[in-house]
Amino acid sequence: MVSTRTPGFSRPRGRYTGRVRTPAQTIRAELPSRPGRPPRGFSARPFPRQRGESAFPPTLDRWNPARLASLRSVQLLGCLIAAGWAAAFPLVSDLPNQRLWGLVAAPAYLLAGLFCLTLPRRYAPQAAAAVGLAGAVFAPLGLLALTGRHQSEVMVVERSAHLLLTTGDAYLPHPVVVTDYNPYLPAMALFGLPRQLLGNSTAFARVAGDARIWFALTFVACLLGAWRLLRPTRDRAPLLPLAVLTASPLIALALAVGGVDLPLIGVCCLAMALAERDRTVGAGLVLALACSLKWTAWPALPVAVLLLWRLYGRRPATRTALIGVGVSAAVILPSVLTQADQLRDQVVRFPLGMTAIRTPAGSPLPGKVLAGFGPTGHSISLALMTLALIGVAIWLLARPPVSAIAAADLLAAGLAIAFMLAPAGRFGYLALPAVLVIWPRLAARRWSSRRRIPPRPLPDPPEPALPRR
Repeated sequence: MVSTRTPGFSRPRGRYTGRVRTPAQTIRAELPSRPGRPPRGFSARPFPRQRGESAFPPTLDRWNPARLASLRSVQLLGCLIAAGWAAAFPLVSDLPNQRLWGLVAAPAYLLAGLFCLTLPRRYAPQAAAAVGLAGAVFAPLGLLALTGRHQSEVMVVERSAHLLLTTGDAYLPHPVVVTDYNPYLPAMALFGLPRQLLGNSTAFARVAGDARIWFALTFVACLLGAWRLLRPTRDRAPLLPLAVLTASPLIALALAVGGVDLPLIGVCCLAMALAERDRTVGAGLVLALACSLKWTAWPALPVAVLLLWRLYGRRPATRTALIGVGVSAAVILPSVLTQADQLRDQVVRFPLGMTAIRTPAGSPLPGKVLAGFGPTGHSISLALMTLALIGVAIWLLARPPVSAIAAADLLAAGLAIAFMLAPAGRFGYLALPAVLVIWPRLAARRWSSRRRIPPRPLPDPPEPALPRR
């Protein structure tokens, strides 16, 4: 059998191509008429247009997060909002650490806005992010760490680590004042271990042993891992988006003065990314860590399990659920057996405002306002929170998530409702649902919560039979 195809030239493929209607073309040995154009007789298009294919070029997504963040007006507006937010703390806050943060961070945000407005577009975002990090995170955090100033939760975490090493229990048996209460689960004591190992004698030990440093490192590591899992391509580094998010008042204030919720934010984002990528063991271990830090992270476990079940079936979902429940139970069970009463009072009843000593967490949120009317308002706030969470659970079962973005949205909705309607809460708690909504979208570079399914390649049609000679 002898082939009649011209060597070095592939036959065009398409619906209306064939041996009879589109015979093989011959190569013409001539130069192109213009530089960059193919020779005559050849088409720049490898095959004819197929049915359903648009003849117009793809339109730019106007609401793409990366495109919006590249606009000078958006950058300047963000810096001005951040500066106004920081400048309000010296005026309205009664906490000296927050007032110090506002005094240092507000000029840094204004300088970052000036850089966004005046510097070339190529360098303006990087310079603004560097100024924001230096003025809103590094400077106030270093100053507060060197002087030993922090919010009470940092001292509680470091004391729980000391109690765990000396007595084997992370909770004081008979709390008398507010700072005696430990509203965290036993795994939170891990962030206080550096203080017990390094001490407090030198400047390096005071900074490196501070629990806020390890809160921040865990937060950054988890967000980097989630970015690596969710990114659509490998040609973009997450340094600039991560720097902007960390320098924002949403994270910078919490990081500088307390930061106890930052590890929870990071592990929840990482758990949803691992679940979407079918990393069942990793997702189970990360969820176990989250469930061992604070009981407010427990809704993350069913959300991630339902995401795995929807995408990959029952076996991966069951494996992740068993790992998450088993490991977290192994961490919490010793405290349950030895300090059941203290665990219940300090971890559950104290944050809900059900103990004789009330939590200092207070912001004009709806649940706090209702609780201010007495026992009746307190009961109403708890009832509303329970009904709202039941509604979110029903929605989760009726519409299981199909992507990490959808799972993070559902978890953020449930947590935001709980924080808004709880009898005691702070505006800072809302950083967790906010980052859950923002970071997966920045990593995946899309707003939609639907999972992208790559198109299946069409199989090549068989070569037409050639006549024998």
